[in-house]
Amino acid sequence: MLIQTGASGFMHPHSSEITPEAAYLQRREFLQWSAASGVALASGAAWAENSAFAGLKPVSAVASTVSGARATDKLTPFADASSYNNFYEFGLGKEDPARNAQAMPVRPWTVRVEGLVNKPQTLDLDALQKLSGQEERIYRLRCVEGWSMVIPWIGYSLSKLLAQVEPQGSAKYVEFVTLADSQSMPGLRRAVLSWPYTEGLRLDEAMHPLTLLTFGMYGHELPKQNGAPVRVMVPWKYGFKSPKSIVAIRLVESEPRTAWNKAARNEYGFYSNVNPEVPHPRWSQATERRIGEGGLLAPKRKTQLFNGYEEQVARLYAGMDLRKNF
Repeated sequence: MLIQTGASGFMHPHSSEITPEAAYLQRREFLQWSAASGVALASGAAWAENSAFAGLKPVSAVASTVSGARATDKLTPFADASSYNNFYEFGLGKEDPARNAQAMPVRPWTVRVEGLVNKPQTLDLDALQKLSGQEERIYRLRCVEGWSMVIPWIGYSLSKLLAQVEPQGSAKYVEFVTLADSQSMPGLRRAVLSWPYTEGLRLDEAMHPLTLLTFGMYGHELPKQNGAPVRVMVPWKYGFKSPKSIVAIRLVESEPRTAWNKAARNEYGFYSNVNPEVPHPRWSQATERRIGEGGLLAPKRKTQLFNGYEEQVARLYAGMDLRKNF
């Protein structure tokens, strides 16, 4: 059995090995057919009981025209993307979120947009989704542990929400606060991180068109283990900079303390841009392996600066020392 080691030190079987082989292959064939035909993923009546998308509502979206939003890499199978996750609120193991997240309630759900804004708002999920037309964007997701995925996310640029609340001139950063529900999140019983999980971006990073307010993936609403019902995707940064299950977005003047930065400041800097020249103190970031391509036997790929989005985002860091501001 091929196994992978997570940041927690536990050994984890590859997701294709904990899914029955026939079902795993069937799902892969369905995804490949959908991509080849150019149609949106959908679960019809025949798939309602048995497909990987059972219980997830289809979400309509158009292909994004934002520069850099259509990676040409082969998609990671949904079975892998939805069963091999980091979401410590549901446990430290990579398969824990898929097992434990199903008890989390996602409706009703509201998100507060507050802080240094002229028009603070509290929006329910329906209002958030209706704010702007939703797009499908194929983004790479790169994690500090050396693995990556390619996922078709659905949402719209976070800048559209931020523009609506009118940031004040003193606002320089955006802080994200995620759900901390002790009733449905068994991981909160362990003081691995400071709960609730918080993350942050500079305001210009948050306003960049690639920063996605995300409601779905693979043509369906987000699975709970992937950050339902709403998360942020920042594709040029390591995955922990893309917070899941957001309940508040707060504009602030000073750089916010973030969950991983508070836990290990020397290992997880505020910017956390994907940079092959900046190793993690305990391992190199020069290469990565793609989930779904053979576990520990998958070929190593060279890590791309900014996760391959250098053309779109390098200007945000002009004049900065990317080794110091890691």
